[in-house]
Formats: sequence, structure tokens, C-alpha cells
Amino acid sequence: MAGELPEPAPEPEESGAAPATVIPESDHPIREHQLDREALKVLYRLRDAGFKGYLVGGGVRDLYLGRTPKDFDISTDARPGQLRQMFRNSRTIGRRFRLVQVFFKGNKIIEVSTLRSRSEYDIDGEEQVLPSNNTFGTLEEDAFRRDLTINALFYEIEHHTIIDYTGGVRDLDQKIIRMVGDPDRRFTRDPVRILRVIRHAARTGFAIEEATFAALQRHKDKLGLCPPSRLRDEVLKDLQSGASRPWAELCMASNLWTTLFALYEPLFAGEHGDRVRQDLLRLLAVLDRIHSRAADEEPIKIPEYLLLATLLLPWACERFGLPDTNVRGPSFHRLSCTIREEIDAAFGEPFSVQRMAKEFLATLLINLSTFHHARSQGEDPKWLKRKSYYRDCSRFYDIYLESQGMTAVSPERFTVERARADETEVVELVSPATEGSGGSGRNKGRGGMNPAFSSTKTGVFGLRRPRE
Repeated sequence: MAGELPEPAPEPEESGAAPATVIPESDHPIREHQLDREALKVLYRLRDAGFKGYLVGGGVRDLYLGRTPKDFDISTDARPGQLRQMFRNSRTIGRRFRLVQVFFKGNKIIEVSTLRSRSEYDIDGEEQVLPSNNTFGTLEEDAFRRDLTINALFYEIEHHTIIDYTGGVRDLDQKIIRMVGDPDRRFTRDPVRILRVIRHAARTGFAIEEATFAALQRHKDKLGLCPPSRLRDEVLKDLQSGASRPWAELCMASNLWTTLFALYEPLFAGEHGDRVRQDLLRLLAVLDRIHSRAADEEPIKIPEYLLLATLLLPWACERFGLPDTNVRGPSFHRLSCTIREEIDAAFGEPFSVQRMAKEFLATLLINLSTFHHARSQGEDPKWLKRKSYYRDCSRFYDIYLESQGMTAVSPERFTVERARADETEVVELVSPATEGSGGSGRNKGRGGMNPAFSSTKTGVFGLRRPRE
């Protein structure tokens, strides 16, 4: 996992100006026709308006590796306000860093960010987690702010070159995951970067550079400083990635798994530790197989609570004797209460899982035995099929069966219509109603953000919209 590798490129404060390596089109595999059509529209609009625009991050990385990027993100020297004027079909999001999302037909979104400078706390000052900031900067500063060298590359369309400040192309060629700058400092500033190192190593199959891996192990306990909701979102990304098994294997190899999921620590240390590990890895392999779909196939959507229940299943089986435990009546109720309480204490609070999600999660685990014993008698009984939880619990039990070497669960059980999968929750600001627009429809004439005002004489709640 770690090896003898060249020294990382020094940070600008250590070496003065950081010269960029500009790689011409003849020396790299990326061609303009491979870029997303809408991303090209944004890049050309920026160029025509006198700004510089670059394809950045994972898009450049994936294209260089011959893969189809999931996202085509763009960075520019234009400010958010200028972007909003340039792209009327856009909105601004984000608190720590303001991004502009540009919308296209089919609910397609291209995210455009202004080049950022590094925080003063990333250069010198006390050891502390990075504060919120939104300081605009240069291309060089933006490159050194990024987490990994392979994600700090820029592709520009004017001369079709790759701009590399951090040695990212070298690391792509050598299949290395390396932090930009001093990994001890970077992990201290934002411990979530530890999870990103593991994620990209799992997804690419690359080795983690020696200094980065050593720093990761030294600072893994700092993950406790991160907001629980942020850790939950990072874990869900990995469960949905199609590479959750190699992610778990890397977490276990780096002793990160029990740091994230303390409820597994006594199980791994117990006499059945190897079995629990293997059960967990087999379950995650099932998730990866389901998530592995071609681009032209219907998309997969496994509910988040079902993903989390799969993550907890080996723990629940070992802790409560599932699925062999067969209790009914008062005993079933007591077991249900115990499972809910332990999930809440050992997982719900540490990861800020919402109450409804915890209920669904507990229902899946509690009813595993119900389905196990019902299936042993043949087909699922009619009374069970009438239950509101039948569909989710049935799919969950099928995942369990495949992990035990039984019939593979059909991915079609998790497909969603493409139109629904592409839906993005967007707050639409409906244009204010004009005088005489009428009010026959429930939604006609209502401004999305101003429901208390009306253009009618009587108004709503006595409030009238003033004339322009």
C-alpha cells in the first residue's frame, strides 16, 4: 500500500513561486470531444466574455484515466455575481464556498466555482480546523488548496493543455494517491480528508503514498472533531460508490474502521472477528454488484437507510443472534426496543441519523428473522406481503441471502425511472403575478418566495403587492 516514491512537490510557501507543468495535447490523452456538451458551452461562454475557465478535479482525472466522469466541474476567475449575470439559468449555493450551478435541459447541472486562495491557516498559524472562508485566488493557489495531487489538475480549451502545479499527472502515471503539501498539516486542518484519501484509493485501485498513509494513521482519531452529519454523508458516498468493499478493506487495513464504527471494535477483537469481517465484506460486495450499471441502463437507487442497515447487519447478527432468533409477542417487542436503543446510541447519535431513517433502519434489522423463518416455510405468506415494510424488508433480506451464497438479487429491484433519478431539488423562484393574472388556479399568481402578497384588491391576509 505504501512504497518508495519521489518526494512530493513542495508547497509555494516552501519554495517561492510554484512553476506549473503545462502538458501539451500531444502528451496527454484528453480530447475536447470527450468533454460534456454543456460543460463546453459554459467554458466557451466564459472565454467569449473575457474570463478564463478550466475543467478541474475529478473530471480531468477520470478523462486522463480513460473513464467517463460523473461530473464536469469548472473553475474560473469570474466572481459568483458575474457568473449569475452571465448565466441566467443559474443559482448560487454554498455557505463556506459559494458555487454557481448552471442548469440545462433534462435537469443537467454544471457547477462553476471561482478560483480560491488558500486560507491563512493553511499557510501558518496555530494547528486548528480550517475556518469558513471564501477568499478568491489564483490558479496556483486553487491548485494547492485541493486535497489530492490527482485532483489538482486543470484542463483548458484554448490550447487543449493540462496545467499541473502539484505533480498530479506523475501520480496518475505511477498510480499513487498523495496529499497536496504536508499531510500532517492538511489532515489537522480538515480530518475529513482522511476519508477522501481512502475513497480515491478504493475507487482507483491506486497505492497510498507512504507519508500520506502514515499521517492518516496518526490523525485518524481527529475524525471525532468533524460534525456527525458530515461523516454520515461521506460514508454514504462510499456505500453508493460501487467500490464499498475495497473501501472497507482499506479502512480495516489502516485501523480506520473501528475509529469510524466503534460498535464493531469488540466484535473484531472477539473470537468470531474474522467471520464478522468476512460477512461485512460479502455484503458490501453485493452492494457493489448492484451499483455496477452501464451508463445506458436504468439508474440504481438504493435507499440510504437500506445502505446503513447493510453496514450494520453483521453487527446486528452477532449481537442479537439474527436471523436465527425467532421471537414473537412480548419477546419480539422487547427485542425491537433493544435494537432501536442500541442503534440510536451506537450509530444514530455518532452519525446524526434522522429519526425516520433510524426507524426504517431498525425495522429492516428487526424483521430479518421474520423473513428468514417465513421463507423457510416456502413463499412469503400473504399476511407478510400486506405489511407496509414488505418491499424494503424483502429486498434487504435478498441482499443478505446473496451474501450467504444464495440466489443473486436482481438489480432491477432497485432501478428508478431515469427522469426521477435525474430530479434535482431546486427552489424555483416563481415570477410574481401581474395585475389581472387572476387566481383561478391554486398555484397561479403565487410567487414562490412571497406567498403573503397578492396583486388582487383584497390581497392575502390583507397584504397587497405594491405596484411597480
